[in-house]
Amino acid sequence: MSEECCGTSPAESADREEPRSTPWWRDRALLLPALSGLLLALGYGLAPAPAAAAAVWVLALIAGGSTFIPGAIRGLLRRKIGVGLLMTIAAAGALALGHPGEAAALAFLFSLAEALEERAFSRAQGGLRALLALIPDRSRVLRDGRELAVASAEVRVGDLLRVRPGERVSTDGILRGESATLDISAVTGESLPREVGAGDTVPAGSIAWGTPLLVEATAAGSDNSLTRIVELVQGAQERRGTRARLADRIARPLVPAVLLAALAVFLWGLLSGDPGTWTERALVVLVAASPCALALAVPVTVISVIGGASRMGLVISSGRACETLGAVNRVALDKTGTLTRNRPRVVEVVTAGGVCADRLLSAAAALEAESTHPLAAAVLERAGREAAGGPESPTARGVHEYPGRGLTGIVGEDEVRLGSPRWVPPRGLGAAASRLEDAGCTVIVVEIGGAVAGLLGLRDEPRAEAAEAVAALRARGSSVLMLTGDNARTARALGDALGITDIRAELLPEDKAAAVREAPPGSVTAMIGDGINDAPALALADVGIAMGAGGSAAAIESAEVVFTGSDLRLLIRGLDHARRGRRIMTQNILLSLAIILVLVPLAFLGILGLTQVVLIHELAEVAIIANGLRAARLPRDPTRPERHLPAQNPPRDAA
Repeated sequence: MSEECCGTSPAESADREEPRSTPWWRDRALLLPALSGLLLALGYGLAPAPAAAAAVWVLALIAGGSTFIPGAIRGLLRRKIGVGLLMTIAAAGALALGHPGEAAALAFLFSLAEALEERAFSRAQGGLRALLALIPDRSRVLRDGRELAVASAEVRVGDLLRVRPGERVSTDGILRGESATLDISAVTGESLPREVGAGDTVPAGSIAWGTPLLVEATAAGSDNSLTRIVELVQGAQERRGTRARLADRIARPLVPAVLLAALAVFLWGLLSGDPGTWTERALVVLVAASPCALALAVPVTVISVIGGASRMGLVISSGRACETLGAVNRVALDKTGTLTRNRPRVVEVVTAGGVCADRLLSAAAALEAESTHPLAAAVLERAGREAAGGPESPTARGVHEYPGRGLTGIVGEDEVRLGSPRWVPPRGLGAAASRLEDAGCTVIVVEIGGAVAGLLGLRDEPRAEAAEAVAALRARGSSVLMLTGDNARTARALGDALGITDIRAELLPEDKAAAVREAPPGSVTAMIGDGINDAPALALADVGIAMGAGGSAAAIESAEVVFTGSDLRLLIRGLDHARRGRRIMTQNILLSLAIILVLVPLAFLGILGLTQVVLIHELAEVAIIANGLRAARLPRDPTRPERHLPAQNPPRDAA
């Protein structure tokens, strides 16, 4: 849009952008507009000497015009008609009519607006630079028994990284050695430090606090979670949303329409016998109807929203997703891993007569040791805790897993079967099974030697902030529904605890997708999930949001928004951020259209001259840019706790 309308695309601007810290008086993009402005002012000072003033104004025209006239001519040769061409024609016409001062003013103001636009895009993309800055230039790597300092991009999978306190981790990895504390606020937006133990994941960009870290790299230094986030955000800036396309649809035909309107005014002047007056008015109409402000209305805002969101740990993959996120009024939430911690625990053991809890747990753990089911780890953890210091746990043989049902095998001399109550009837323990399910537990029935030996009640506790997040969504006018493959009683117990009344339980992946698709008219649905079984629903939702901190690759690839943290309150903050950005887009579009509708009749009637119209137009552009940049500001969240991290030196690169 910008390339067609104003001669410079945001991507081109980004390529030429100055570092973020460059002050405006050292920005080379502002030098020619500044020179043009100084010459323009000097020309006004030489007004008593018309010839000298005209010469200086021509120089001002050359200085300012050199920033857009060559591009306009190149665009015309490629059959692209943009606002730069309109301004070129207007400046040339004013000069031909003997108004070098007005031509110079037009060149100065338009070149200044173009330079400010470039600087605005540079500022709006600051979130990308902030993300890239989280990766240190060099890393300490242990290879062949030696510690080497290598470029972070050269880190390989399997390398052992030494990270000192205050330094950042250069790539994703697994902690080796003792437990440690990480500051992950810059990566996920979570304000509190994270405690990690041996074997826990360590995301790229984390800061080591208190103690050194030994991290085994699980991703290459050039291809990790942070570099992929940057790629997503860069791609988002190239894909426009519905409002950006609306601006395109309006502005693209408007440019040739403006040329035709100006030509019509000029021809009217020839027919009326006053070509001089009407030619000047045609040039003023040409400038008054230019849609450059409309071209800026959405892109600056979208890039600002995406850049701001990336700083809070929310990666928005497209302009369309950015705009849709701001219109969400229906939120579908997966249960396990989204509303809950995805760390189930055995909270109760119920035994049948004559069977002790140790035997029940050891038999169940023997089978679960051969399983990859998420609940297996919880059973093994409880059995290991109960048997600590006791005899070695038995092993199972002939284990067979029935997906979605349970396991069978032989432990010692006994045949053991375990699974859900729908597959292994609890018989005499039916009342206890119902009680556990009513309490929000997933029940595993254990059968030993053909007789029910007992029940294991497992529960995945809700996230501490889940109820607060649900209440915040409802307070903002969004309806909330929970989608889960778990049984209805367990789902209902969790829903009651969190304040969710619309609960869909015992769903297959296609059922979740159908629930998302069955939205009431006027609803804009966001689906939030983290598992493979959430991928279809994420893809079908108006906007899919993947919990990327522990989410599956399928979920992340199916979503348009990736949340790198785990605190659901940050999602509320992200929705507020997107809604504010959407309001700013609307304001910018309405303002840019209003400017055209007001200026064109005033220009046609001769009420406003070329200088006044140019000044008003460029001031409107500056206002739209400034308004769009407001979208980069992050909303304050009073519910977030203050950070309490140990005093450390500022993060530094590995030497």
